[in-house]
Formats: sequence, C-alpha cells, structure tokens
Amino acid sequence: MTRSVLISGASIAGPALAYWLDRYGFDVTVVEKNDAVRGGGYAIDIRGTAREVVDRMGLLPELTKAHVGTQAISFVEPDGGPIATIQPETLTGSTEGVDLEVRRGDLTDALYGPIRDRVEFRFGDSIAQLDDRGDRVDVVFASGDEQSFDLVIGADGLHSNTRRLVFGPEEQFHRYIGYAFAGFTLPNTFGLSHEGVIWNKPGRAAVLYAYNPDQPVHGFLNFQLEEPPYDAFRDPEAQRELVASTFPETDWYVPQLVTAMQEADDLFFDVVSQIHMPTWSKGRVALVGDAAYATSFMSGQGSSVALVGAYVLAGELATHADHAEAFAAFERRIRGFVEQNQALVEKGRSGLTPGTQELIDARNAALRSGAMSNDELAEAKGALELPDYEAMKSPMVSPTA
Repeated sequence: MTRSVLISGASIAGPALAYWLDRYGFDVTVVEKNDAVRGGGYAIDIRGTAREVVDRMGLLPELTKAHVGTQAISFVEPDGGPIATIQPETLTGSTEGVDLEVRRGDLTDALYGPIRDRVEFRFGDSIAQLDDRGDRVDVVFASGDEQSFDLVIGADGLHSNTRRLVFGPEEQFHRYIGYAFAGFTLPNTFGLSHEGVIWNKPGRAAVLYAYNPDQPVHGFLNFQLEEPPYDAFRDPEAQRELVASTFPETDWYVPQLVTAMQEADDLFFDVVSQIHMPTWSKGRVALVGDAAYATSFMSGQGSSVALVGAYVLAGELATHADHAEAFAAFERRIRGFVEQNQALVEKGRSGLTPGTQELIDARNAALRSGAMSNDELAEAKGALELPDYEAMKSPMVSPTA
C-alpha cells in the first residue's frame, strides 16, 4: 500500500518534493493557500548541488533556456557617480556557464509541469488543524474538508503555518538578521538590460535589477532596523510609510524608487531572517525548505538549499521503511550543508548593505582593486554530494510504516 503524503506549500520546496515522492510511488497531495503555484518575476540562482538536482529531474534544458544571464553589477556613490562594475559571478560565487539564474516564476512553472496531472493540488486552501494520531495524521482544511494522511510535510516558507501548528510560535525559531526590505516592480525608464545597480548609504541599499529592456525593472529597498517591525507585517500602508521614512534622500533614483514602492500593486515586504530549529520533524510531521531552515535572501542560497532538501527528504523516505528513521537520516545528511549556507549571510550583508561608512569604504576599495570575491559561497554551493536514491531503493522496503 502506497504511503499518502500531504505537502503544504507550492513554491519551490513543495513541488520539488512532490515530484520526487511521486517518482518513488507515494500518493501525494499539495495544498497551497494561493490560487496557483507561487511565481514572481525576480531572479533566483540554482547553483552547485541544486543544479544537479534539477538535472536529475530532467529540467536542465528548460531552465538553461530560461537563464537570465545578468552581465554586470554596478555600484554607485550616493550622488550616482560610478564606483565599480563587476561580473555578477564575483559577487555571487557562481560559475559562469554552469550555474543558473532564472526568474522565480520560470522555476516554479518548470517544477509544476511534470506533476500537474500526477499529483493532487488543492489551490486556495490551507491546513487549519493537524492531529497526529500516531498511525496517521488527521487534517482539517480551512475549506472545512477533512482527510487523513500517513505523513505531512510543511514546505510553506519562512512564516510556516505547519511549523506553528506542530512546533509552536515562530518567535522561538526566528533569528532576525537586522534588516527589512521592500521589493516591487517599476517601468524600465533607466535604459537597463541584464544588469543590476546598487546604491548605498550606511545600513541602507537601493537596488535596480533589470532583465530585458522592454520589461519592468525590479526595485529593492533594504535597510537596517534594530527590531522587527511587527506592527507593519499585516499593514501594507504601515510598510510603505516605514520604507518611505527610511529613504528621504533626493539622490540618484531613490525618490523614483520610493514613489514606485508607494504605488506598487506587487509590493512584497518582509524582514531578513533565518529559521534555526533543533529538529525538523515531530512524529509524522516534518519540515523542508524555508519552513525548516530559511537561509535568508542575503545568503543567495535559499532556493538552492530548498531544492536539495526536497531531493534528500524524498530519497530518505523512499529508502527507509520507518518514517522516523527517514526523518532522522534526512537531518543527518543535510544539516551541515544547511548550516554552511546559512553562514553565508554575513558575506551577503557586507556586500549588499554595509552597516557603516567604514565598511562601505572597505567594500568599495575591494571593488575598485578587483579583490572582491565570494569564495565562501563558491565552496558552500557544492558542499553536499547527492546520493543516488534510485539505486539505493529496495523493493523490500515497505511503504506502509
């Protein structure tokens, strides 16, 4: 009898996990509160071990065609004067011609395509209650439907509802990095194409990121904040007011970015933070991706680590008769990889948003001298060797444990 698995979340980790579990013969359901797979146009990176995961999924040709191919990252003075222009690989630790940069929506579409007709997707719904009965998990959905599953996996992001229901409030696992940010799109009136431009003052960054010249530019306003802005999390107007008050400058394109942020219908606001948990499973419920171990966007590795985690979790479930043993093996195999990638946030912070003028000057000197590098990310991205679970999987493993 095939084990039934409910996955909460249809961003990156969720569909990737669904793909592998379906491939191994599990009966998979994915519940997603949005009305479709979660897309978005900003670029994300698929590097190192994660590139091998998408290759094993057969997605490499499709994602290679979708490769954005950013050609340059420029840094400017507060008045807009040039500091330096570098190859993006210098900043990101990527390998040119190997690692991929794709729009988030292109990745989620690629992950969804192979399983859309094989896996049950419950869009516009979410988990309201979980009851781990020892031999099954009884689930009540927000829609009122009730169903039982052998296992439940939370792949529902930094602010995971599954984690809250099973492990308790987010605050005990949330590690605030000290920054908040706003992302949005605006018309490309800047003449930018396949490039990014970064403006800084101490503890603040304004960024323009463009793909094609005939498509909107992605704007980002990132800034230091001593405490998380809890009052603003569910109040878009408070978010807009907070960001606008933090960027009063008339320099460069900052006023244009602030105006676009205030008017944007696609504003995304959040804090820069990580999730650190002593364990990623409890009973018949486990977590994967940002729900378990968010690395933060400043690490540059969130999507890659999510893909790797989904592959390993599915593989361990396919090669262990007992779910508890599989969950434990999953943690043993990738926790070191996760922690190494979480540690990259310090490098990301010093490159994108240095906190003092002295740190900005040191970064700029490194940029001008050609000494800027990200060797830490170059090492961390491929720090895990993927097992071949299909070769390991034994037909003697019972799927009913």
